[in-house]
Amino acid sequence: MGKLVPDRRVIIVSIGIALLALGVLLAMGRTPICECGYVKLWHGQINDAGNSQHIADWYTPSHIIHGMIFYALGWWLFVKRGLGGQGAARWGLALAVLLEAAWEVLENTPMVINRFRAVTANFGYSGDSVLNSAADIGWMALGFWLALRLPVKVTVALAIIGELVAGYVVRDNLTLNVIMLLFPIEGIADWQAASTHG
Repeated sequence: MGKLVPDRRVIIVSIGIALLALGVLLAMGRTPICECGYVKLWHGQINDAGNSQHIADWYTPSHIIHGMIFYALGWWLFVKRGLGGQGAARWGLALAVLLEAAWEVLENTPMVINRFRAVTANFGYSGDSVLNSAADIGWMALGFWLALRLPVKVTVALAIIGELVAGYVVRDNLTLNVIMLLFPIEGIADWQAASTHG
């Protein structure tokens, strides 16, 4: 079975894509770091001014899972379907970084920020700092690397554990975010609000 093993050129292109996205975020007026003036490795609150401002938080597992999903997508496109011809599989990482970088830019537009505030557990969300977006791209790359190195069953188990732990602790995770962004369910919103307000 083929794998999406990047070479040096792909890594350089991937870094270039990430840097371009961070430049776009700065041009959009996103703050470089938390307005609190300091950087934390971990921030455990999802509804205060530090949410999505530091290096890691309760949404970090979601970004790691993005990397696992993007690895699977790249494998399906470049290995299973053979798109791009021989050697195309090495570009899986660049595709993953492009998708994650595009999401980071889109996520920090007023439209998406307002959507998060209106229908998800992140009623206090004000967008990401550029540092947090950079870290999110890095966490995604970690997920991609894990999917590259680990057996499929282990990768899936790690993704499920990440979803369950985040869902239990903060009543939010990647699955719930997608559901609430696309098709808000009042019962989920009430359950999440009971945690954040209680």
